[in-house]
Amino acid sequence: MPTMTPVSAGGAPYQVPPEPSRWPSIALAAAVHAGLLAFLYIGVNWQNTQPVQVEAEVWDMKTQSAAPPPPPPPEAVEPQPAPAPKVIETPPPPPPKVEEPVAPKPPDIALEREKQKLEKRKLLEEKKLEEQKLAKERKAEELAERKAQELADRKAQELADKKAAQKAQLDEKKLDEKKLAEKKLAEKKLEEKKLAEKAKADKLAKAAEAADQKRLDKVRADEMRRITAGAGESGEAPKSTASRLDTSYLAAINSKIKGATTYAGSTDVPGKPEVVFKIEQLPTGEIISVRLLRSSGIPAFDNAVEKGILKSSPLPKNKNGTVLRTLEIAFAMKDLK
Repeated sequence: MPTMTPVSAGGAPYQVPPEPSRWPSIALAAAVHAGLLAFLYIGVNWQNTQPVQVEAEVWDMKTQSAAPPPPPPPEAVEPQPAPAPKVIETPPPPPPKVEEPVAPKPPDIALEREKQKLEKRKLLEEKKLEEQKLAKERKAEELAERKAQELADRKAQELADKKAAQKAQLDEKKLDEKKLAEKKLAEKKLEEKKLAEKAKADKLAKAAEAADQKRLDKVRADEMRRITAGAGESGEAPKSTASRLDTSYLAAINSKIKGATTYAGSTDVPGKPEVVFKIEQLPTGEIISVRLLRSSGIPAFDNAVEKGILKSSPLPKNKNGTVLRTLEIAFAMKDLK
């Protein structure tokens, strides 16, 4: 037959509490018995009274048996003189005897029995009280164990809830990190897409610039052939162009280049940075080439001015409609303020 193992409310196997020590109970029982014996001894001594002195008369049975039986009733006869009475001598009193202890009277025995019954009743009551006390102690121990088990179960439940909350928080954190990583990845892809589009646009712009440069080179070559052919016939064209130079012409060129130049850096730098470019242009004002003669020491500023010069094509003409084929333009950073 399978055995049933008690299980507590929390699910753990029930453990039988250890049996309490028996020495206190043995000492208590010995003390109670000693008190009971003392009580009996005092009660018996208190109930025993001084034996009453008894006086007894001793009769001689022989003499009594020798006495003649009573005479029959007298017949009616003549009266005779009464006989002389016989004197019966009383024997001397016996010597005094040692009195023996009187046996206990029946009422004393009944009292003793009552005392024994009372003592047994007291022992039973004490035993019952002791059992009740042990039962209360066992019940208190069981209650304490149950409370301890409930406390342990509550702590275990709190720990489990705390771990669950931490896990949920960790999962939420991981989810936030995952969302953040996905967002960063999307931003990275968008940035890469923008960079790719920018690179593509730069490539197209460079291709367009290359096409423009190719077209300008072709125009310059055609113009150089034309000029060379004209110089063979008459060498006065450069001289006539140079003789008509005007200061307002250079100011107009500088103003247009300044308007087309965009510099994103700071202009508050020590010293006076200045860049010098050599420009070659067609009679129509279209720029054929731009060459750096002297750098300002700031490459970003040099590139910005060079782009501004290229954007300014065609350059303004002189008042008489002529242009200088070759120009040297000095552009200072302070001119952008």
